[in-house]
Amino acid sequence: MAGAVATSRVRRWAWFGAGWCAVGIGSVGIFVPGLPTTVFFIVAASCFARSSPRFEQWVLDLPRVGPMVRDYRAGLGMPRRAKAFAIGTVVVVGVVSAVLLRDRVVLATAVAVLIAVGVAYIAWRVPTRERVLHARASR
Repeated sequence: MAGAVATSRVRRWAWFGAGWCAVGIGSVGIFVPGLPTTVFFIVAASCFARSSPRFEQWVLDLPRVGPMVRDYRAGLGMPRRAKAFAIGTVVVVGVVSAVLLRDRVVLATAVAVLIAVGVAYIAWRVPTRERVLHARASR
């Protein structure tokens, strides 16, 4: 569990509502390229941990997303294939956005910078699952 269940009824409902907002945005991300999915389900599981352990377990039991949320919580990061797909999606969607904004140089530049930051973050700050497992096995 990511956190203790809130004792105040108002706080529990706030965490519960935030969890469902995250589920909604994450669900849209399944269909919209460039909008992350897993990160919103990680947030949802964290919110539900503070409001409804039943729905936290529901997120953890989701067939495709649940294992990635559990891996994140265990410090395993992302599978290499998912990491490559995420970087590729960010680059493709970002380049298309920058090209469509070519008449607005400041916005196109901002998009290009955000692409670079996003790719750098995923590449160097998000652990690669296989590498973490290999390092743990070598101990």
